[in-house]
Amino acid sequence: MNNQYKPALFWFAGLNAVATFLLIGLGGLVTSHEAGMSVPDWPTSYGYNMFALPIKFWTGGAFFEHTHRLLASVVGLLTTILALWLWLKDSRRWLHWLGIAAFLLVVAQGILGGLRVRLHLDWLGVPHGAVAQAFLVLTSALALFTSSWWMATETEKEIPVPRGLRRHVLSVTILIFAQLLIAATMRHQHAGLAIADFPLAQGKIWPATSPEAIASYNAHRVEINGEKPITAFQVNLQMIHRLVAYAIFLGVAAAAMRARKKLGGGDGLTQLAYGWLGLLALQILLGAATIWSNKAADVATGHVMAGALALLAGALWWLAAERRTRAAT
Repeated sequence: MNNQYKPALFWFAGLNAVATFLLIGLGGLVTSHEAGMSVPDWPTSYGYNMFALPIKFWTGGAFFEHTHRLLASVVGLLTTILALWLWLKDSRRWLHWLGIAAFLLVVAQGILGGLRVRLHLDWLGVPHGAVAQAFLVLTSALALFTSSWWMATETEKEIPVPRGLRRHVLSVTILIFAQLLIAATMRHQHAGLAIADFPLAQGKIWPATSPEAIASYNAHRVEINGEKPITAFQVNLQMIHRLVAYAIFLGVAAAAMRARKKLGGGDGLTQLAYGWLGLLALQILLGAATIWSNKAADVATGHVMAGALALLAGALWWLAAERRTRAAT
């Protein structure tokens, strides 16, 4: 074994990361289409081996749910192969254990998804979503660690990134992860939109949440739209989600400006920071469009996928900054 760049390993790790991202998008479609229980059994599908399910069952919500299961199985297989490949062909012991961690995480993710079906527990969708985001970061990090750029920094000097900027980006990235947990909690309550307007909320800057106000909101929802009733908790949670989104946008904007000041406009990390800012702007726009379209499935899923990319951008930025700084010392 040696520590040289292996193109095949890098591209395989990248394939695994891309498949994981697509799996998150497909999971978003499952939730957006309320298809989470369309296939009522697990690990079988309608009593069949999931890999031999007849085409006649691939209709409606079952199409999204079953396709999600199949892609999850592919990701599980890719992750297993990657973990073995790293263990056998890469000399970095810490990378061996990261590969094993990825394998264990994908197993845990599959079990969480299965338990949600077998136990009929919607709340398991929240940890299922959280593990999915963490797994995406890990698989993408494995691709970064096997890249030629990462290997080159072991011998080439790079411009160090100030500690304050690195800490700032890490803090914002952690806040994005917390935001994704809030979003998962909102989505898996299956109550539709707790607040149906934007940028105002129930026609106000901050909506009333008294029992009388909630009753009024629900009277409109149930009688006009036929949606499930909401609670004051759900209204407040969506307002917190909006406030955190603004805080994240400001945090990423500050990171981009600080990177330009400390590293220069032509630096790769500065450009990535501005790309991150553009992604956050798109994420907010998709969030607004989700409300304006009354949670159209494709728009809501785009919002989910943009959120995953925002988390990933921050995590990879921080990892690259740490590597550069270490190589420069």
